[in-house]
Amino acid sequence: MTSSFAPPVRVLAVEFGVRPMTLRLPFKFGAVTLTRCPQVFVRATVDCGTHGAAEGWAAELMVPRWFDKREDFSQANNVQHLQQALEAAADAYRTGAPLPAFALFARHYEALMTHGASLGLTALSAAFGQAVLDRAVLDALCRAMQIPVHAAFRRNLIGIGDTSLVDDLRGWDWDGWLAKLAPSPYLHARHTVGMLDALEGDSTDAAGLPTSLPAVVRRYGHRFFKIKLGGHPEADIARLDAVLTTLDTVAPGHQFTLDGNEQYTDSHALRALCDGLRSLPRLAARPDALLYLEQPVPRDASMDSSLAALDAPAPLLLDEADGTLDAFATGRQHGWRGVSSKACKGLYKAVINRARCDHWNLSGGGSDSRCFMSAEDLTCQAGLAVQQDLALASLLGLSHCERNGHHYVDGFGDAPSTEEADFASAHSDLYETTAGRPRLSIRDGRLAIASLARPGFAHCADPDFDSLQPLSQAPALV
Repeated sequence: MTSSFAPPVRVLAVEFGVRPMTLRLPFKFGAVTLTRCPQVFVRATVDCGTHGAAEGWAAELMVPRWFDKREDFSQANNVQHLQQALEAAADAYRTGAPLPAFALFARHYEALMTHGASLGLTALSAAFGQAVLDRAVLDALCRAMQIPVHAAFRRNLIGIGDTSLVDDLRGWDWDGWLAKLAPSPYLHARHTVGMLDALEGDSTDAAGLPTSLPAVVRRYGHRFFKIKLGGHPEADIARLDAVLTTLDTVAPGHQFTLDGNEQYTDSHALRALCDGLRSLPRLAARPDALLYLEQPVPRDASMDSSLAALDAPAPLLLDEADGTLDAFATGRQHGWRGVSSKACKGLYKAVINRARCDHWNLSGGGSDSRCFMSAEDLTCQAGLAVQQDLALASLLGLSHCERNGHHYVDGFGDAPSTEEADFASAHSDLYETTAGRPRLSIRDGRLAIASLARPGFAHCADPDFDSLQPLSQAPALV
């Protein structure tokens, strides 16, 4: 069942621009240390039929070595692939008859994924173009109709429904399910502990921002954490013990997740990690503190049947292997119980996977087989990117989300002062300016996001498009 009131949309124009983002702290995830990265911005002009035309926006980091970790491609190659995906999606979306927003995505999905594969792109890279452009289209629709994004979903004005792309949900009552979504005005921020982060001391940088884990907790009051792993069980267990030693002191009663970032390429090493986790005294004392283990194995090995027999001490969550619309449905058959929501992987994929969790859980099975969704970051930047990602996580009923962009980048980074001031003024609950320039506001470990529930997709201020560089410059910004 789908809404019959979803207005058709037609994309008239798409503009891209990029901005260099320089990290104040190096961020190591897996085998990569990130210090610099381009952020892409999309401005789309969309004809929304009787509601008129409107401009819609989206933004996302073009992170090298996450969408594609193959060693025979450089970081510039990785960014170029994302550029190609964006350009292909824009070309496709400007063609064809008007359709509801979800039908526009569905019409082009398979062709764009096939096109990306023909260029040698990974599934995540090929999907990136639609993942960003769909948000801009939806923003334009919500602005034209003068409604917030959660209202568009709850009334199914995007037109999501039965499609051959998602056969396993055929017959699902989309209108009824979407109508029950209840976004929260708050989300807990789950702080990422990178592999280079200092675990002791109360250190800050010249701007007074925290650089050590204890200083982070004292400033923001986090209760949830995400701890990066490196792929070597002994070293990972030793570092985890050190992290937990600190957290037990500065954040007693905390909960945490572990992120393998595809680094466990050897099944024996993964089993050794699981054995080490079970025998770690600090975890044995509070086994429920570990919520899940995120993507420990490479994406290409994620559908190995041996994973179902791993006997991990926490459920496995699919992240980098979630490259296609059917990945989570396939992964569930191989031992994966969770999947991440990331705006960079696609908002419609996230909504579909969230519906799958409810559908499968309603179908029966014990608590050991329940499926779930998490909200993960990928260093979403202050302003448009973090706001749309927070709105999506809230819409899907998630109570905490990984947030690391605000920690590794100083506020709005290289954005013009007028742009950051506009966003801080329009969303004063989400940003604070007590230390000079606007920065994400986290109090008692929580983000206040009520201001995102206004007409459009989670923003009442627009980026400064004239300050951006051409998309063709993106590969040179890493």
